[in-house]
Amino acid sequence: MVHSGPVKAIWNDLVLAESDDTVVVEGRHYFPRESLRDDVLRESATHTTCPWKGLASYYSLAADGADSRDAVWFYPEPKAGAEAVAGRVAFWKDVRVEA
Repeated sequence: MVHSGPVKAIWNDLVLAESDDTVVVEGRHYFPRESLRDDVLRESATHTTCPWKGLASYYSLAADGADSRDAVWFYPEPKAGAEAVAGRVAFWKDVRVEA
């Protein structure tokens, strides 16, 4: 499902991503990767597997002395049938998504 209208991902009062082109999968907004702020991202070695989307990779967040481990995930090479999440990121933990 494609969502139209502005959607924001907010963490500690910082807007991490903002887009009017998100895809909703399993109740989560997937933002275009290019909408995500790079200055607060930290590489993570964490990986998980979704049976139908494939192998997920993660970013942690860090800004102003605060951090949130593995709060952003993405599928570098989604499985067939999950192409809608390609090139997109989603959020959880203490990131608030406002649609």
